[in-house]
Amino acid sequence: MTDRIISWHANPSKPRYTPPAGAVDAHCHVFGPMAQFPFSAKAKYLPEDAGPDMLFALRDHLGFDKNVIVQASCHGTDNAATLDAIAKSNGRARGVAVVDPAISEDELHAMHAGGIRGIRFNFLKRLVDDAPKDKFLEVAQRLPKGWHVVIYFEADILEELRPFMDAIPVPLVIDHMGRPDVRQGPDGADMKAFRAFLNSREDIWFKATCPDRLDAIKEGGAGDPWNAFADAVAPLVADYQDRVLWGTDWPHPN
Repeated sequence: MTDRIISWHANPSKPRYTPPAGAVDAHCHVFGPMAQFPFSAKAKYLPEDAGPDMLFALRDHLGFDKNVIVQASCHGTDNAATLDAIAKSNGRARGVAVVDPAISEDELHAMHAGGIRGIRFNFLKRLVDDAPKDKFLEVAQRLPKGWHVVIYFEADILEELRPFMDAIPVPLVIDHMGRPDVRQGPDGADMKAFRAFLNSREDIWFKATCPDRLDAIKEGGAGDPWNAFADAVAPLVADYQDRVLWGTDWPHPN
């Protein structure tokens, strides 16, 4: 794997919508720069550099105030690029790390000092080789005060993951609503299962993000792009307004 991917638009337009004061882009990433922060040997994709200067320029262009920078899977458990971006944000960013389950208490507290406020567990088989639930749970039980756990999975393993997620003793944030099949609509099996999960505890938040990944209808196909996503997700957002997050997912990896 040698070709590096450009996954972002170099000149994005400015939306008509103006975010409210204090609005946060709650899901974004940085890639590299590779010369300074090499990608993991296990990376499933190799993106072009997309560093903090580009991220913060987009933040200002779109009218957001702050960022939550989520460790990209291409960097593995080396969070140096994410920590570097937080340090360059002038106090306007926090981060979510990906850690080795054997991480020490001192390392966790050093990450806290660097602006990390959560860890991410990734269960997408195309992105990670191993997702040991027992070791993940042990780490979750050692997190500093005020941290949360972000979980990334696809809808077909939600029920399998329920006992694991139910045992996590800190707030949960679910990436991309657990990737439901939005073609099922708002009352489809995937959305019903996700609502039941949300109703199981009050400290679960979710990101209503990534229509480009979840909506199967693309430009040039049948129907209008993103309509299936909007139709399926809008009722969920309306019913859980105090538990929904949004983010750009810039630079739109994989």
